[in-house]
Amino acid sequence: MDFHHVTVLLDETVDAVVTNPAGKYVDCTLGGGGHSKRVLSKLDANGKLICYDQDALAIRHAKEIFGEDERITLVNRNFEDLEETLKELDLLPVNGILFDLGVSSPQLDEAERGFSYMQDAPLDMRMDPSSSLTAREIVNKWSEENLAQLIWKYGEEKWSKRIAQFIVQARKVQPMETTGDLVQAIKAAVPAAVRRSGPHPAKRTFQAIRIAVNDELGVLDRVLDQALRCLDHGGRIAVITFHSLEDRIVKDRMKSWLGRCTCPPELPICRCNAVAVAKVLTRKPILPSEEEVEQNPRSRSAKLRVAEKI
Repeated sequence: MDFHHVTVLLDETVDAVVTNPAGKYVDCTLGGGGHSKRVLSKLDANGKLICYDQDALAIRHAKEIFGEDERITLVNRNFEDLEETLKELDLLPVNGILFDLGVSSPQLDEAERGFSYMQDAPLDMRMDPSSSLTAREIVNKWSEENLAQLIWKYGEEKWSKRIAQFIVQARKVQPMETTGDLVQAIKAAVPAAVRRSGPHPAKRTFQAIRIAVNDELGVLDRVLDQALRCLDHGGRIAVITFHSLEDRIVKDRMKSWLGRCTCPPELPICRCNAVAVAKVLTRKPILPSEEEVEQNPRSRSAKLRVAEKI
């Protein structure tokens, strides 16, 4: 399979993170290798790049494109293991870390992975094919109440209750095996007038199930403080998010690094001893240019936030 992937906010992200050509940098979301390739182009012979991806396909592709480049280390693990692996590799501290939280285009385009509502495929959606929870299990085994909560919480889908109800009705007739089965149930649940306007009716539900299968928000929540600890002073962390749930986690965490007092206003003196550990370099997130959105519609919802350790 051709692992072609159009990298989002490429220059903006790499320019923000790479400040020292001889430094050590981490790409936590290797994917098609777009950001990694650009980072390597900015490093000299002493620079190092460590790339994480839980998808063995991405690692295999990277071995092909980066060949024998000794500056690069490939890690086939979830970036949740960031601090642990960097310790094992004796590479701490590093000068910059970047995260591109979008599903890579090859994962979306490879039908049998089951990420896309545009192609009929087995209900899978695992980024790490060795993990146990699949979309099929969620769709066929979870209660109607839990499905509705999931679709509302992670998909922000206002028809969540009705979609959950239709999924449960459909699976009573026969188990749901493919993304096509799921799309059919969603389309039946969403009123025709709503289906005719706005995005694909299955978009938010598929997002919600994918997030749950891969514990995406939990992993993100657990890795951000780790990433900051892994940075050298003056090192930078850049995160590209693709929906409001991710962006909120990143925005709130970076805000917490500013060391602002969190004591109740009625306390006469500060007792939380808040200390600033980073400064946020993006007062507002950096968005893709109109030109980029035109060339790559998938970049439309991307937001980049950058912080520097102090």
